[in-house]
Amino acid sequence: MIRRRSAAVAAFGAALAFVLPAAFAGSTADPGISATAVVIGGTSPLTGPAASYASVARGANAYFQFVNSRGGVNKRRIEYRIVDDAYNPAQTVQAVRRLVEQDRVFAVFNTLGTESNLAIRDYLNQVKVPQLFVASGATTWGRDAAKYPWTIGFQPSYAAEGLVYGQYIARARKQAKVAVLFQNDDYGKDLLASLKLGLGRSGSKVVAAEAYQVTSSDVGSQVAKLKASGANVFCIFATPTFAIQAYVFANRLGWKPLVVNNAVSGTSNIMVLASEGGKNRLVEGTVTTTVLKDPTDPRWKKDAGMKQYRALLAKYAKGANPDDVYHVYGMAVGYETVSLFRRLGATPTRTALMARARSISSAKNPFLLPGVSVKTGKGDNFPIQQGQLQRWTKGRFVAVGGLWTSKRN
Repeated sequence: MIRRRSAAVAAFGAALAFVLPAAFAGSTADPGISATAVVIGGTSPLTGPAASYASVARGANAYFQFVNSRGGVNKRRIEYRIVDDAYNPAQTVQAVRRLVEQDRVFAVFNTLGTESNLAIRDYLNQVKVPQLFVASGATTWGRDAAKYPWTIGFQPSYAAEGLVYGQYIARARKQAKVAVLFQNDDYGKDLLASLKLGLGRSGSKVVAAEAYQVTSSDVGSQVAKLKASGANVFCIFATPTFAIQAYVFANRLGWKPLVVNNAVSGTSNIMVLASEGGKNRLVEGTVTTTVLKDPTDPRWKKDAGMKQYRALLAKYAKGANPDDVYHVYGMAVGYETVSLFRRLGATPTRTALMARARSISSAKNPFLLPGVSVKTGKGDNFPIQQGQLQRWTKGRFVAVGGLWTSKRN
């Protein structure tokens, strides 16, 4: 069960006991494995400036509990221990050390945030504990995989995402003047650099870029400077709280650019909040990218995956908002984790887990868009390398073109 290490964690939920696959029959070769349970753990911002992302852990939680309810695999239960790090890398380090050294988890799973994961990567690779399905798209998870063999991401890379935005802007707005708000870390910098690469020699260019700190109270001054640049395209590379602020401040200033919002904040639930009850028309026409089925989209009303999603959330995360797309991401990564563990042999080891994580072939995740596959192989360290551009139109996202695919790395 979860060890509550802050008052905020108490609000997240009660005991978390999950089941994972047959792979774990009869092994005690590595910590976290017993005859009846396997223990994994990770941190999540249950409080703090990125608390919106608590839904990612909650969604994974719900999926694991569902698997547990069906008897698990070889009668093994999984305990998913989630610790609140408040999106603070220093707290992430402390929490992960406790999970590894005291709780003796089999793997650190689904820890959220680029800087938080960078802060623990050296340590986890030194002690050879899997850093499984990092909840960040930083380029380094792929580029530096040979140096950090115990770390693997999940979502598309920010480099691929930014490139797609640049290419879209170059086609959609000739001679565009682009202003960028970005988080001042590897996450924001990755997106900014690849955006410029995508614009290429199109004639469109970045005319202004303003950074904000995770500890900033708001981004009002940054947005004002970006508007003053004369830009007609506004790229928001920010987490939900600051993305919503960006819309609000830009609207108050009377700025009316085309908005491109990064995937981590480009979800229907965030668009609804940013629209301020329909008063903020700047939200209309926002372009973003996704890999997930949107539970608010009518086209998925009868979809088997979305029916399962709603049923599991209602049963195992009572009171959780089913329209929160971050829950879908959590279930998607939970599904792939279960599939991965199923492939382990009778004697599960951390080494085998990472080997299997780099040889995934999954084309039917029920929570991902049709056609989006989860695949890894030699030299391929981003499990998802596809996405769908979409535009916010009259209260919902509408697909723009077909799936895009980036080079696997």
